[in-house]
Amino acid sequence: MFRSAACAAALLTLAMPALAGMDDFIAGDVVPSFGKFAPVEGVTLPADTHFKVAFDVSEAGPDDDVNRGIDSVARFLNMNAHAGVLPENMKVAIILHGGAWKDLLTDEARGSVNPNAQLIAELQAAGATFDLCGQTAAAHDVTPDMLLPGINIVLSAMTERALLQQEGYTLN
Repeated sequence: MFRSAACAAALLTLAMPALAGMDDFIAGDVVPSFGKFAPVEGVTLPADTHFKVAFDVSEAGPDDDVNRGIDSVARFLNMNAHAGVLPENMKVAIILHGGAWKDLLTDEARGSVNPNAQLIAELQAAGATFDLCGQTAAAHDVTPDMLLPGINIVLSAMTERALLQQEGYTLN
């Protein structure tokens, strides 16, 4: 029993440097205002790595802060670029449905400032696409004029995931 506890303590002590506190998170170059990440020492990816990733976001973010699911896309781009993947080799599509529709609205349609607007604009500048489930939009009477620029309304989140998979996207 003592030997097991001693081994566990030794392993925990050795693992401590691998733990990153929030002070270890840095901004990236692809989406500089969002998507902070913790660099992992000694990890690099080949520059010729290619990603085609679809992100599924179904929950709304807080009224006064960015949607963590959308911010995760910025983190994905920033950390992989930092690890050596060329930004032009990363294609990301964000499929939104459920409560996440609120995070795509203009300030006017939302009735308050949308804290996601700048994040969405920076992701779009990095090449990300945003697809709102048409079934969700219909259920909440959302029309294209209520959405931030560049947001696509698609038939459904289910259909869009299937179509993106046919194009070689993986689902994250």
